[in-house]
Parts: sequence; structure tokens; C-alpha cells
Amino acid sequence: MAGRINDDDVKAVRDAVPIDAVVSEYLQLRNAGGGNLKGLCPFHDEKSPSFQVSPGKGLFHCFGCQEGGDTIAFVMKIDHLTFSETVERLAAKAGITLRYEEGGYNPSHQRGERIRLVEAHKIAADFYREQLNGPEAEIGRRFLAERGFDQDAAAHFGVGYSPAGWDHLTRYLRGKGFSDKELISSGISQDGRRGPIDRFRGRLMWPISDTSGDIVGFGARRLRDDDNGPKYLNTPETSIYKKSQVLYGIDLAKKDIAKASRAVVVEGYTDVMACHLAGVTTAIATCGTAFGNDHIKILRRLLMDNGSARVIFTFDGDAAGQKAALRAFEDDQKFAAETYIAIAPDNMDPCDLRLAKGDDAVRDLVEPRTPLFEFALRQIVGRYDLETPAGRAAALDEAAAVVAKIKTSSVQREVAVQLAGFVGILDQEFVVHRVNQLAQWARGRGERGPAPGKPSRGGAPQHQIQAPTAPPGPALNLRSPAHRTERELLKLALQKPALVSPAFDAYGIDEFTAPPYAAVRQCIAEAGGAEMGVAETRDYLVQVLDATPDDTVRKLVTELAVEVFHGKSIDETYAGEHLVKVRLRAVDRRIDDVQSSLARLGSNVAPDHLAAAQNEVWVLQQYAQSLRSHGAAAL
Repeated sequence: MAGRINDDDVKAVRDAVPIDAVVSEYLQLRNAGGGNLKGLCPFHDEKSPSFQVSPGKGLFHCFGCQEGGDTIAFVMKIDHLTFSETVERLAAKAGITLRYEEGGYNPSHQRGERIRLVEAHKIAADFYREQLNGPEAEIGRRFLAERGFDQDAAAHFGVGYSPAGWDHLTRYLRGKGFSDKELISSGISQDGRRGPIDRFRGRLMWPISDTSGDIVGFGARRLRDDDNGPKYLNTPETSIYKKSQVLYGIDLAKKDIAKASRAVVVEGYTDVMACHLAGVTTAIATCGTAFGNDHIKILRRLLMDNGSARVIFTFDGDAAGQKAALRAFEDDQKFAAETYIAIAPDNMDPCDLRLAKGDDAVRDLVEPRTPLFEFALRQIVGRYDLETPAGRAAALDEAAAVVAKIKTSSVQREVAVQLAGFVGILDQEFVVHRVNQLAQWARGRGERGPAPGKPSRGGAPQHQIQAPTAPPGPALNLRSPAHRTERELLKLALQKPALVSPAFDAYGIDEFTAPPYAAVRQCIAEAGGAEMGVAETRDYLVQVLDATPDDTVRKLVTELAVEVFHGKSIDETYAGEHLVKVRLRAVDRRIDDVQSSLARLGSNVAPDHLAAAQNEVWVLQQYAQSLRSHGAAAL
């Protein structure tokens, strides 16, 4: 049984790996002010960024879906890992050797499944790369050279060669300590008559990485005529490889995609290579499947739904390419980015184009030419005889149904007007009316239709955007001045404890009138108070989070720990104002409580109780007056 990871090592991992560096592997982050960063949440669909990262505190929080936590929590959530698997993965990145309690450290038994499978792929990729230099791989090197790729290009993209024997790699990985079960689970090997054999044999190999850079699968190209398998053979679906959720080249392209707000979607591995070598370093490709919704989510997080962003699809001009373009257009409205299509002269793909006409031709190809919607509609309309009324009517019926799926009413109308021109119908309003009619019918049937009055172009489909579910527990009234003040004070205690210490730690739980805020105050107390956070904010926040009784309170703590302040100058004066407001309201409530109690008792109150109560009221009133007159100095 695997031992428990040493607590000091967990803390070392948490401190060593900056949360913004980890999150940036999955989405684009921009400045949000106050030292925070923001981006599109990877855990739910949204059109404007509500996901915030606080590098100084090592925390993230989404104000849309309420997910939040530290670096470890983020990786656990996004990659579906256990706590131990996540710590091991981050420790490997940071070069930290972990210690395990309740038994020694045994790498072959104590690592999680994902860690093991990723490591197997990394070793396999190194093995394939080495094999590419051998005599047997001459056919693979010739294949690359004929397509304009030299040894340096192959090394840059990690291209390798799988030997033609039955189990060369399988035996090699067994020698590295991997079990037969792990080799089968990884997709690197497959069942044979006498045990596992290599899945890929005698093929050119491309490693496929996820967004974080971990190799999770392979694409294999047939080289010999006697190979009866498919032209391209990919890793089967595994726990770490889902073909609908990976994009070849995304690990190399993601930074330039975010920086340039542009992505180029090509069809094959050699096309990605050709584009990158020609200077189009934002090129990526799907892996044996059509470009779909999960791929869009990956790109949206990198493009950050920038309205000026562009996604350019390069498809062959043949029937298959046209079909792919129409499929892409069906998902067009899920982008806020503008989408275009690029088709090379003579229907050449980027790899062939680079060979025939050079790097400049590849760069010129992907400069936006034709909007994707225009191409898709022209393809539909082109199938009909527009010289006849019947042909025009049939073309309109099919194309109008496609236009009716556009979510934004203003864009829908604009495209409908263009459709009238494509079909050759002079009465543009007739076409607009037809599209509106089809859209209304679709909405009536619960199908996808436009959302009139939505101002922005594209974005996530309106039917997919749901209001975040309110967390369980008493509701917060953020219109209440008291609740707003309490919230701001808790943010100060979590983010800038030096400004409110030591006064804050003398505040009772009952001074926070919103039960969720009272729960956070309790957690701060159990963590040693705000004064504990003066020296080291990150350790202090970890202790506060550890003290939370459930996920609801934990999410609120992370939310308060990254939320920006409402004031312009966050200083001692600002902190003092909020300390005074919370205390003053607590004092006023106590005065009201005592006076109400006396009023209820009336003449039945005992003389000694009456005297004590009146004295308490007098003292509280004097304290309240002092707070109003002298502010924080009276605390």
C-alpha cells in the first residue's frame, strides 16, 4: 500500500510551483488588477472571464461556477487526478523528491495511474526517436526528406520510428519496470496470442501531447506496401488519451495562439510541421477525428474569446474537405472569434504547398480570405440549379435552415441578406423573414435557434450558458451595507492581514451577521487569526482552507482570497474604516438587544438586573460615540 506523502513535501510542492504558471498551461491569463490575473474558466462555458488567479496567494477562484482552491486543487480538477497523483506530478516538474510515510518510497508502486501512463509514453517517445536513426528506419527518414523535413525538423517535433518486430518496445518498457497491465492500459501495447505485443510496428511515429505538454498518445503513419493497416493509426481511447480532446501541436502552438489571438487548424501532422517551419507557429490539427466541441473549448480558453481573434481552417477543396468545412460551420457560433477558411491553389495541403512553392506560400495561404459562413453557404447553394425557380427555392430552404442556427439576431439578419445574394433572390426581406420563421420553429421545438437581442457576436451558444447554481447555505444579501462591509473586512483579513491585525482577531464570530461570513471568521480563528498571516500569507491561507468544514465554506474562502477590493486605495485608513463599521454595527445591535429585552420585561425586571442593563447600555453608547468620533483609534 502506498504511503502518505510527507506534509512538509506537500507544502514544498505547493510553494515551488507558481499557480499562474500551471494555469497558463491550460488557458490564457490577463491582468485583472490588484495583482490578480483573469481568464475564461476551464470548468464551465462562459463568454466573459470570471476566472481569477492570485499568484501571490497561490489561489484561483471562478466567480461564475464557484470552483476555487490552490495549485493542487486546480490540477486535480482539470486533469481528474487524485491528490497523490497531483502532488507527484507537480513534484516531478519542480524537481522535488517526495518522502512517504507508513513505508518507504517505491516509484513503481506508489505513483498514480496517470503519472505511470504518461511516464510510459515519455519513455516510448524517446525509444521511437532513437530508432529513427537506425538502418531499418531509412524508409521513414526518406519519407520525411521527400516532404521537406530534415533531421532537425524531426527532432523538433519528436518524430520517431517504431521497429517492425512484434514486441521491441513492449520488452523495453517491461525492462523499465512497467507491468503488462500498464502497457495495455496505455495503448502502447495490445494483446497478442502469447501476451502483449507492440501496437505500432514499422511506422513513422508522432508523439501527441496535451495542453500541459505531457505525451498522452501517438499517431503512426504507414510506410510499407505490405502493411495492411490504415494509412494513419492513432492510440486508442485510454484514460489519458481522448481523441476528441487533444490537438496535435497544441503544446508548441499555445503561447503563440494566445499572443497572436489566432489559430490555424490544419488536417495532418505533416501539415502542422510544414506550417510551423514556414513561420505559422499557431497551427494545430485534430487527431483522427473531426474538429468538434471539445476542440473549440481548448481554443476558446487560449483565445480568451477575444472578438478580434481569428480561427482559420485549411481544408482540401475536394468533397471530404467541403464536408469538413460544413461540420466546422455548424460549430462556428461557439466561437467569439471570426472564422475563415483557406484553400490552397490546386487543392494542395500546407505540406505539399511548402514543397511546391516555399514558405511564403504557406504564410500567404493562412491569411484570412473567405469567412467560413460564406464558404459553407456557397457550398450548399452550389448544389442546386439557380437558373430555375424550383432550384432557388430548394437552395433557400436548405441554406436558410443553416443561417437560422446563428445565435445573434443582428448577425443572423446580415448573413440572411448575403444569402439572398448567393441564391439570386432580389427580395432580401423575404429571405430574412424565411430565416426568422425557421429560427422560431426551431426554438419552439427546443432546438438551437438565435437569441434575439444578444449584443455580442458568436460566443458560447445561449442554450449552453446557465446561471451558476447557488451554493447551499444561507443566502448573502450583497445589497446589505452590513454584508458588504463584512465581506470587505474578511477580504482584508485574508489578503492583507497586516492592515487589520491585531484588532481583527479580537472580533467575535457573532459580529458577522451573514452566517457564511461567520463561518469564514471561525476558520480564520482556527488557523490562528489574521496575525498568523502577517509573516507568510500563503501558509496562512492554506491553514484557513484546512480549517473549513465543507466545500461550500472552502469555496467562499478562495473567493474572498482573490476577489478585488472595492476601494481605490487599500491602506490602513481603508482597513480602519471597515473595522470600525463592523464593530459599530455590532455595538448598535447589542444596544438594541438590551433595550428590547428591557422593554419586553417592563415593570417585571429585577432592580439589580435593570441597573446592570442600563449600565451596559451607557458603556456601549459611550463606546459607539468614541468609534464615530475617533475611528480605528478607539478600537
